[in-house]
Amino acid sequence: MIDLQPTPAAADLTRATLAFVRDEILPLEEEHGGDIARGGEALRERMQERARAAGVFAPHVPREYGGHGLDMRDRAPVFEAAGHSVFGPLALNIAAPDEGNVHLLDHVATPDQRERFLEPLCRGRVRSAFAMTEPAPGAGADPSALATTATRVPGGWRVDGRKTFITGADGAGFLIIMARTSGSPGDRGGATMFLSPADAPGLTVGRHVRTMDTSMLGGHCEVAFDSLFVPDENVLGEVDQGFHNAQVRLGPARMTHVMRWLGSAQRAQDIAAARAAERELFGSRLGDLGLARQLIADNEIDLAATRALLVRACWELDTGADARTSTSVAKTFAAEAIHRVVDRAVQLCGGLGVSDDLPLARLLREVRPFRIYDGPSEVHRWSIAARVVKGARAR
Repeated sequence: MIDLQPTPAAADLTRATLAFVRDEILPLEEEHGGDIARGGEALRERMQERARAAGVFAPHVPREYGGHGLDMRDRAPVFEAAGHSVFGPLALNIAAPDEGNVHLLDHVATPDQRERFLEPLCRGRVRSAFAMTEPAPGAGADPSALATTATRVPGGWRVDGRKTFITGADGAGFLIIMARTSGSPGDRGGATMFLSPADAPGLTVGRHVRTMDTSMLGGHCEVAFDSLFVPDENVLGEVDQGFHNAQVRLGPARMTHVMRWLGSAQRAQDIAAARAAERELFGSRLGDLGLARQLIADNEIDLAATRALLVRACWELDTGADARTSTSVAKTFAAEAIHRVVDRAVQLCGGLGVSDDLPLARLLREVRPFRIYDGPSEVHRWSIAARVVKGARAR
């Protein structure tokens, strides 16, 4: 049986997180116009110190590293509360890609790697990046196109290749790098994950690829590897098992994206509903008009359906089930539903909705890329259908 309710501890943390984000973080978001680059590392450190003082820092982190140790189901309402501000996840140290990297390292890293990479990341001493996406025709929506290579050399590996859209790379303390150790681009296996300090010789962070979202510290960058040496002790997981180990990260990371952006969608709905309740036109309040009520109701339906699919996928992840289909379903529906919610909120608020007087236009720019990030909706649909057809053939 799937329990839809968070534990009492998670419910308390959710309330504390929402209060903290509204009181402490929303004013900072407004001050910086939702553009984290205007505050940089100093703003991150300031927000995270406030989160520690409020007792809401690192809800996902193991307790041994100062976190709350929540499972996926209990993370959902807490992460949603943090996502009420586009700066909230960074304040709690649950922003992408760091949150997903914490999950991956916690499950795959050796004791030495946990000490050198996981603990400082958990405590907010450093940021990180996950380097997989490459310029075409390299890895993107199809990870098997991986073209970056890692070649055996004495004592370790030499990594050569190019990456792009690497979130958080500028200013990261270390990167997790996906490189091909066997086979050729197009092969389904042969990838390995490597840990590398960002200041290692042969690793260069290049230009920021400008995108419509502005809330992710460190940008979306081009990264080059030119004879980057990675010692054997920095191989993360088993050689040639990188694609398999990546699944440890990808499913949960997709769901935490849903959680965070769900908070933005709920914020948009709250703003639009408040506007509809007070705005008068055509002799009545906007919220009393039929078409406006349809927009509000459709938003509530999308929010409720997203939460239901999210909880189901989180339950499967927590119980160790094969959650590939449930996470793909939840991610695909949520990415589109969250965008619909924010778009309807903009429509309900009219001219104000597309102005800087409200945060709705900013939120719309933030949530739109989710239909591409962590796998385009079309790829997830292809994957879902492939498993359905395979199951039908087996019957």
